[in-house]
Amino acid sequence: MKRATRFAQMNWAPIARILLRYGVGFIAGRQVGETLSLDADVVMIVSIGIGCVIEGAYVLAKRRGWAT
Repeated sequence: MKRATRFAQMNWAPIARILLRYGVGFIAGRQVGETLSLDADVVMIVSIGIGCVIEGAYVLAKRRGWAT
């Protein structure tokens, strides 16, 4: 299976929940982090963002000839 296909099929929601709970919780407070990590819409938006960043990094690496 190609690497790009594997990343496209990966479920980013668990990573998004961790980022929301601890990242936002550290900055804005524990209650806000927990609330956002339980909101399905926020988790979906953050998951899409993570996937876009990963795919963008992959495309950049391919264009510059870096290891992928």
